[in-house]
Amino acid sequence: MKPLIFPVLAAFSLLAAPLQAQQEQPVVVELFTSQGCSSCPDADAMLAELAEREDIIALALHVDYWDYIGWEDPFGDPAHAERQRGYAAVGGRRSVYTPELIVQGQTDIVGAKPMKLMDAVERHAEAAPQVALTVARSGAAVEITADPLAKGVGPMQVHMLRYSPMERTKVTRGENAGHVMEHSNVVQGWQVLADWDGAAPLSLRAEAEGDLPVVVIVQRKEQGGPGAILAAARAK
Repeated sequence: MKPLIFPVLAAFSLLAAPLQAQQEQPVVVELFTSQGCSSCPDADAMLAELAEREDIIALALHVDYWDYIGWEDPFGDPAHAERQRGYAAVGGRRSVYTPELIVQGQTDIVGAKPMKLMDAVERHAEAAPQVALTVARSGAAVEITADPLAKGVGPMQVHMLRYSPMERTKVTRGENAGHVMEHSNVVQGWQVLADWDGAAPLSLRAEAEGDLPVVVIVQRKEQGGPGAILAAARAK
């Protein structure tokens, strides 16, 4: 097993390296995970590395469909599982699983595979932006403006969510019993603010009480579920 140590460390070091592409917007990486899944801790650790970066918005969406095996994930949300099923429907996949990473709403990756993940992130970072998005926050007020940079980018939806930068839980039952699990950027309060056809600039005002960071995502709306993420911005 010893010869595997250096390749693994080298692969995970990719997560800390800056992107080569001169991107104008961060790339969104969604991790569908669960405290009831014994295969998830490595992917959770990967997301923790990405959470330190400004050029990537890393989001942990805890699902609830593993709760039946003995441990109820306190961050599990059926809406997260529904979003994951929507991605599967749009992508032509028949099932959902954890851990699964979705990069920029388009590329799905099974499990903790840092090299494959960063290849996908680099590829999406190189894509020309299709929507210009700005998010400004003053207290609880969030001001959002979006401008189309290309024709025919709609229909789209504007999403807003909050995340907790770090959560720790002692798991006492299920596949991860006896472990203290740490999770970065745990998503909560995901909501759709508006539908947008992209024919004209968009201006929105939303409320976000408290100190948790705010993320706004502009995402193509496909039949059956969410599509490509066209723009994203964060306000801390």
